[in-house]
Amino acid sequence: MAALPTGYALLDQQLPGGGWPSGALTEILTAAEGAGELQLVLPALAALSAARQRIVWLAPPHLPFAPALAAAGIALRSVVVVRTPKRREVLWAAEQVLRASACHALLLWCRDLRYAELRRLAVAADASHALVMLFRPREAAQAPSPAALRLALAPAKDGLDVHVLKCRGPRSEAPLRLHVNRPVHAVDRPSLAASRARDPVACPA
Repeated sequence: MAALPTGYALLDQQLPGGGWPSGALTEILTAAEGAGELQLVLPALAALSAARQRIVWLAPPHLPFAPALAAAGIALRSVVVVRTPKRREVLWAAEQVLRASACHALLLWCRDLRYAELRRLAVAADASHALVMLFRPREAAQAPSPAALRLALAPAKDGLDVHVLKCRGPRSEAPLRLHVNRPVHAVDRPSLAASRARDPVACPA
């Protein structure tokens, strides 16, 4: 399985293949939004953006804050935002994007998913070459998942604690302490589309 470096050497050392798995489903679980989940994935997204690869944000809880993405090295022309409030529409859109090979990274947010729905998403991810990341609440860790990689995050005083719940291969039982930048905020900020009026990227579902 191909892997994309996370941008955090300590985390790469713990992940099979040395990074985020491509063509597979990754779950990132947090107790609350803004726990550092975006900081964990921004370095990999910046690398994809530098290679002119498309990044799709599907049903994010808030529109991404354009200046913060640009500061992280992500070219806004590489970003497409799809907004839809319904779970079934999120899953349908995710499958269509992956089957069409329409992106090189898919980030999606969906709180309540049944195992059969997760399985559909995992199958679509496996058939693609994309980095596929699903953001869900921490309590989802209590239920089984077909994801190739599952991480649980918790904010720490000097960074972020990352617990590898599941991966393809041996894993550490102890959480990793990573140093990350301040969280990327999107609340009460100009939307990505508004910040790039001449290059709109927010797409209605």
